[in-house]
Amino acid sequence: MVTVSTIVLTGYGTNSHIETAHTARLAGSEKVDIVHFADLVRGDVRLADYQFLIFPGGFLDGDDLGAAQTAAVRWRYQQKNDGTPLLDELKTFLDAGGLVLGICNGFQLLVKLGVLPAFDQQWFSRHVSLGQNDSARFEDRWVTLLPNPQSPCVFTTGLQKLAMPVRHGEGKIVCENEACLKRLQDENLIALQYADPETLAPTQHYPENPNGSPLGIAGLTDPTGHVLGLMPHPEAFHHVTNHPRWTQGMLDSPPGTLLFSNAVRYLQNC
Repeated sequence: MVTVSTIVLTGYGTNSHIETAHTARLAGSEKVDIVHFADLVRGDVRLADYQFLIFPGGFLDGDDLGAAQTAAVRWRYQQKNDGTPLLDELKTFLDAGGLVLGICNGFQLLVKLGVLPAFDQQWFSRHVSLGQNDSARFEDRWVTLLPNPQSPCVFTTGLQKLAMPVRHGEGKIVCENEACLKRLQDENLIALQYADPETLAPTQHYPENPNGSPLGIAGLTDPTGHVLGLMPHPEAFHHVTNHPRWTQGMLDSPPGTLLFSNAVRYLQNC
């Protein structure tokens, strides 16, 4: 069985890297390192030494110019100390089949960098963004999520109803055109949707859909299923006691740890 090594990136405003790393350990990853972006640039750490890459939540660069926009530019044009483009290292990691998870701010980075949705498996071509919530305010609440059983996403395989908290101001999926939105749906790249907690149907109703994303989109995957970006925070529900209703005996959704566990199990069996 393969030993799974996970890298959790931090720096420039990331603020949930510690609980994200903790969740990866709970999920069974034998090695979990929290690494500053600058360490990649210096060459002290290589993505090639890991199989699981996580971009945690936070407020990269203060969300100036739009959430994660500055970070996307940094990734796209940053050169390593040896002169090689950092983006080449990320592309090599993706092409090798490594798993990537982007949570909240990490999801915003992945779409603005063009790692998602990666139509036709073309990396770094931007088709989607994440804009201001329809409520025009920061949303901090628990939501119900419906995984798409037809999605190729390895993180959501076999999962049904999920509960997680959201905490974001820019979480509404914005596609470049209607054809783009249709492709997301037709190609089953919508991995997670905001759902009505009673009917488990995807919803546009507020606050069950906290940002107004079309088709209730809460998370996207790529055609390989190896990349997942989502606005809710699975690492904030790594134990039943994280849920506000656990003492009432009304908890009927498993912790978000299952997304991590699926990823680790997949890598262990590769």
